[in-house]
Amino acid sequence: MPTTRLNVFARVEDWVIARRARLSVTAGKVPTVVGFRGIGSTSSVRILARLLFVHPDPSTRKVRKVVRGWRAFTSVPVVNHSVKVTLGKRSFTVTSDRGGVIDVVLGIALAPGWHDIEMLASEDSEWALTEVLVVDPKATVGIVSDIDDTVMVTYLPRIFLAAWNTFVLDENARRPVPGMPVLFNKIAANYKYVPTVYLSTGPWNVAPTLERFLSRHMYPKGPLLLTDWGATPDRAFRSGKEHKVKSLERLARDFPAVKWLLVGDDGQHDETIYGNFARDFPQHVLAIAIRRLSTPEAVLAGAPHKHPRPTPGVQWIYGHNGAEIAEQLQYLGLLGGPLRH
Repeated sequence: MPTTRLNVFARVEDWVIARRARLSVTAGKVPTVVGFRGIGSTSSVRILARLLFVHPDPSTRKVRKVVRGWRAFTSVPVVNHSVKVTLGKRSFTVTSDRGGVIDVVLGIALAPGWHDIEMLASEDSEWALTEVLVVDPKATVGIVSDIDDTVMVTYLPRIFLAAWNTFVLDENARRPVPGMPVLFNKIAANYKYVPTVYLSTGPWNVAPTLERFLSRHMYPKGPLLLTDWGATPDRAFRSGKEHKVKSLERLARDFPAVKWLLVGDDGQHDETIYGNFARDFPQHVLAIAIRRLSTPEAVLAGAPHKHPRPTPGVQWIYGHNGAEIAEQLQYLGLLGGPLRH
């Protein structure tokens, strides 16, 4: 079969990364794993991580923590590098991709719940510890949530979000959308074994910061499904919309018994993406909950767009905050209490 030829943008990106990698090695930096939470079933799990060149601290021989903010975007990925993974009583070897990302499915039988994963990139670095959620086969309901303007307030034009994430992003610089942490925890309390997945078009560079933000504001623990910014083999910049669409379809395939509460906002494409998914996979949708942006947020988010047509058999819920959405879920009998007539 003929190999896929990279476009000029991808070739330039690869050349820049290779040059920076050589400089990193010369400076004494070593391949180091930054692990993210994964998700899977009792027969296989999806592990997620990013491999970066990081300078070891010569005084303690410990690798410094990856810093946040703009420094996260200056990090150099380690491309096509083998990483040792230990999970349960088994060991695996996985390889990073051309962006330094590890996104691999491992066939392993594990009990439902959270499991520790250890990863090692080189003898000069330390083991990285992260987790994977094995979804209980009895789970019938899960949460898929957008991040910007859905679980955290940005008050920024969407075209400036990249710059904000690059130079400012800090868990202390943003605040949660009112009532959203309580809403998510109520859902988890109302249904057993609820997996929570945070789906965003943001880059893996900011994953550690987002995890700290979610933890600090007491959102349920769950994997982040982010994307690797930059060129793809066939286009100059990867599509965030396509990333969300494919991620939802994969969740439907991987967890056929789960109905997802899809949570987003009306600032950009969440309604369209969720509406199309509900039309194609209605059996995998519990309801669609859309946070309405305030007037200043809506102005900053861009020009208004048409709302999608209602999806037959799927409940659409709108509210300005978690409390309003929770009230409607309860009214519909989806959050405790009977459906009113």
